[in-house]
Amino acid sequence: MRVRRLPRVLIFAASLITLVLPSFAQEQPLGERTIDEIKVEAVHRAENGMYPMIGLDPADVKDAFTTIKTRNPDEWAAGFMRVGDKYMAEAKSLETSDPTKANADYIRAWKIYSFGRWPVPSSTGKQESYKRALEAFQGHAKFYDPPMELVKIPFEGKEIIGYMRFPKNAHGPVPMVIAVNGLDSRKEDLTDQFSAILPFGVGYIAVDGPGTGQSPVKVNVHAERTLSAVLDYLQTRPEVDKTRIALHGVSWGAYWAMKMSILERDRLKCVSAQSPPAKEFFTEEFARKRLSGNREYLFDQLPAMMSIQENVHNLDELIAMFAKLSLANQGLLGKPTTKTLIIAGVLDTQVPISDIYTLMSSGDVPKTAWINPQGGHLGRQVHVWPDPRIFKEVLIPWLVQNLDMQPAAETH
Repeated sequence: MRVRRLPRVLIFAASLITLVLPSFAQEQPLGERTIDEIKVEAVHRAENGMYPMIGLDPADVKDAFTTIKTRNPDEWAAGFMRVGDKYMAEAKSLETSDPTKANADYIRAWKIYSFGRWPVPSSTGKQESYKRALEAFQGHAKFYDPPMELVKIPFEGKEIIGYMRFPKNAHGPVPMVIAVNGLDSRKEDLTDQFSAILPFGVGYIAVDGPGTGQSPVKVNVHAERTLSAVLDYLQTRPEVDKTRIALHGVSWGAYWAMKMSILERDRLKCVSAQSPPAKEFFTEEFARKRLSGNREYLFDQLPAMMSIQENVHNLDELIAMFAKLSLANQGLLGKPTTKTLIIAGVLDTQVPISDIYTLMSSGDVPKTAWINPQGGHLGRQVHVWPDPRIFKEVLIPWLVQNLDMQPAAETH
């Protein structure tokens, strides 16, 4: 399979550029959206394939909203579960007679249920919607070829749950990617996305980052030990090439990716990170001025962020935790790293672009950076650089190349 070259106009070497940093204070948040504003924005995003509505049918979103009148989380979850239940029931009834339609229904149900628990399962209803999302995803995963293996890694009396897939007809140990989600995405999302890397002979395991999904720990200063445990596990698998393991992180997952690129640089061949927070993100000023009521995020970014932290219940406690999590305050910036790709957008309001430039100029080896001047969080730009395009044209080619896979020659 042919590997696309990275778009040259947007690739920068950290050692070759001097950049003027925009101030995050140039635009003040407008405050949290009302339920009516959320409805309008959510439908708009579904119609335009924008996060977190990627893959959701606008008609299904509108249907769910007909019974949602307030921002009550249980009412929200009930509205989306009502729609998801229809597809779930149909999927189960068609598994034998029409597996293609059944799979499509499972996908539809999974995505609807998942939005029913969005951004985090903060109530009984949203927890139930998340439970149904996991069930629907497992229904979809039954149709994977090559198959998906559900792995359970013992960890401090609990377990890390991961989804692992190997390339079809692989011969000998294969390189692997550990995929780590962000604040409100989940390992299920990354499992589906990383199917695109299998044809290149690379396998992957997707796990929930600390504090999210089925992770056994919440966010704290040393929560990356769960990811080190995943590395330990991969060392026990004969199908894995232990010298060619990468880690990819999205947003909050990118924070862990950058930390792991330092702490586990001897065991990770390379690391990729989309919009990794590092320094300014963790300051009190940024939390109060940019994260509270952030409109790039659909709704409730700060409450969601508090929920994934250990012993954090209010903004002051979150700010205190942030001071501990800062890579700068931990003395990690400037430490040796493995090879790294950083993907970001200059217009990102959720992670300051200054953090990206700080990371690019830190450490001991040159970084590869893909920075979209018109991009927001994760570098995304509506209709120009949507998430799937960045994933397939930027991320996958870099990982394939840096895991020393030999792509097919380009044809002209």
